[in-house]
Amino acid sequence: MEWNKKTVRQIQFLIVFTVLVVVVCFKFNVILKGFMYIIGLLTPFIIGMAMAFVINVLMNFVERKIFESGPLKNRKALKKLKRPLSLVIAIFLIIAIVAVVCLIVIPQLAEAVAKLAIQVQVVIPKVQEWAEKMLRKYPDVLNLVEPYLNIQPDWNALFEKVGGFLTTGVSAIVGNTFSAATQMAGAIVSYVSTTVIAFIFACYILLQKEKLGNQCEKVMKAFLPVKAAEKIKEVATLAYRIFSGFITGQCLEACILGSIIFIVLSIGRFPYALLIAVMVAFFALIPIFGSVISCLLGAFLIVTESPMRALVFVILFLVVQQIEGNLIYPKVVGGSIGLPAIWVLVAVTMGGSLMGIVGMLLFIPLTSVTYTLFRKLVNERLQNKH
Repeated sequence: MEWNKKTVRQIQFLIVFTVLVVVVCFKFNVILKGFMYIIGLLTPFIIGMAMAFVINVLMNFVERKIFESGPLKNRKALKKLKRPLSLVIAIFLIIAIVAVVCLIVIPQLAEAVAKLAIQVQVVIPKVQEWAEKMLRKYPDVLNLVEPYLNIQPDWNALFEKVGGFLTTGVSAIVGNTFSAATQMAGAIVSYVSTTVIAFIFACYILLQKEKLGNQCEKVMKAFLPVKAAEKIKEVATLAYRIFSGFITGQCLEACILGSIIFIVLSIGRFPYALLIAVMVAFFALIPIFGSVISCLLGAFLIVTESPMRALVFVILFLVVQQIEGNLIYPKVVGGSIGLPAIWVLVAVTMGGSLMGIVGMLLFIPLTSVTYTLFRKLVNERLQNKH
């Protein structure tokens, strides 16, 4: 064997790789704790990057429509302020949308809950009356139930338990309540500080995104081979295109579905038409399972007015869902991710199991990126084999 530089590097790589495998096998818990600690430290910045990515989609739209091809495209004085103004407009639009949704949903939802509470108070006496009639018709059942209805409580034992609870239990509850309140206050402060840091970091990324992109490209070209750097850049460009297309398409599809539901419910004079339409649009952001959740919530709200109309609503919702799923969704969202339906189901199931709703939204474009790269690799290998 010739001991040239290439051979020495290969041997060094094998030694380092073997040592890392041994360390991971025997110190897995320590490595996992260290990894989770690092993730905890980087959490504000990871959330900030996610916020920057979502805001960037809307910010790019504002830049194109207002400052590049819109009414302010020839204003040289605003050229330097194009990015900050676009960022402010995008953030304002997001806050306005969330505020409008809250103003629509919270009052009507409170009204529906109040009506449901009133109906429960009305229904309970009717159920009791029906149960009494049934028991009169079937005396054998009444004989079985009557011993349990005539149970006499042991008041002395009950008072002893209440006294013991008042002497020992109250102090424990007060202590636990104070401890829980302290922990909750600490958690709220931690969440608020994390959100503020993430938001500031996201704004910095958005205002300096071209500069940061150039710096990352220089670092890759400095420390990696040229082919590897170009491949990473190609994959990053593909991921950005698929993720941004998925977010845009999903939001547009949610608005379309919510508008259709609102029109259908308004024509049919269903109660809570606007509230149900907003909920449908919101839960439509969750692929596959969001429609089921919004249908159940809508039917629950309409039941407070009329059970029969709730059944009609479910039928209409399923019809609209089929039309939207077969005609609108493939054109609006399907083309942006280029992922077959079976892999969408796999991505939603795996993402929901691992990370909940965030995993559902994250795994679809992530699976689409993997699917596109693997398909390209397969086609290249088949082409090389003729």
